[in-house]
Amino acid sequence: MRKKQWLYYLPYALWLILFVLAPVALIVYQSFFDINGHATLVNYTTYFQSGTYLKMTLNSLWYAFLITLITLLISYPTAYWLHQTKHKQLWLLLIILPTWINLLLKAYAFIGIFSQDGAINHFLGWFGIGPQQILFTNFSFLVVATYIEIPFMILPIFNSLEELNPSLVNASRDLGASNWQTFTKVILPLTMAGVKAGIQAIFIPSLSLFMLTRLIGGNRVITLGTAIEAHFLTTMTWGMGSTIAVVLIVAMGLIMLVTGEQKAKKKVTNK
Repeated sequence: MRKKQWLYYLPYALWLILFVLAPVALIVYQSFFDINGHATLVNYTTYFQSGTYLKMTLNSLWYAFLITLITLLISYPTAYWLHQTKHKQLWLLLIILPTWINLLLKAYAFIGIFSQDGAINHFLGWFGIGPQQILFTNFSFLVVATYIEIPFMILPIFNSLEELNPSLVNASRDLGASNWQTFTKVILPLTMAGVKAGIQAIFIPSLSLFMLTRLIGGNRVITLGTAIEAHFLTTMTWGMGSTIAVVLIVAMGLIMLVTGEQKAKKKVTNK
C-alpha cells in the first residue's frame, strides 16, 4: 500500500521539481554570473546601489499596492452581495468568465477602448469633448490591471463568506449590535483568511507585471517586470535579469509569510 501511495505522489513531485524548483534554482544560479560568464556578486551590488533599480522596486510595490487596494475595495462588497443574493452561482460564473479569455486579447480590447479613436473618446465626442490621452497613462494601467485581477480577489472572499456560520451574525444582531458593528467585529475578522488569500493572489503577480505595463502603460509605467523583460530579451544580460527575479522571489516569499495563516501560533494560544 505504501508503494502505491508513493506512486500517486510521483507526478506531483516531478511537476514540482521540473517546473518550480528547477527554474528557481536556475535563476538563482544565473544571478551570480556577469555577461562574460564570470562568477561574481556585481549584479547584486549594482542592483542595491543603483537608484534606477531601487526606483523601479518602489514603483512595483506602489502599483501592486494600489491594484490590490482598489481590487479589495471593489471585490469585498461584490462578494458580500453575491453571498446574499439569489442565483449566486450564476453571478459567480459571469464574474469568472473573463478569466477564460486570453490576457493578450483583453489587453488589445482595452487598447481599442482607450485609444484616441476608441469607444470612450467617441462617447466624449457626443458632449463636444475632444479626444483625450487615456491610453499609456497610470489611470489606464490601473483600470485594466484591476479589472483583470478582480475575480481572483472575489473568489476567496466569497468562499470565506459562504463558510461563515450565520448563527454568529444573528447572535451579534440579537445582542443589539448595529450592522456596522456586526461587520467590523464578526464578519470581517472571520473572513480575513479569504482577504489574505486574495491579497496574495493579487499583490504577488502585480509585482512582476510586464505585458500590461508595455501595452497599456507604455513608457509611463516602469516596473521590475519590464526590467526583467528588457534584460532577458533586449540587452541579453541574463545575470542582471536573474538578480531582479531573485529579489522578486524573496519579496513574494516575505509577502506570503506576512499574509499567511499563522496556524502554529493559534495552536499555542488554544493550548
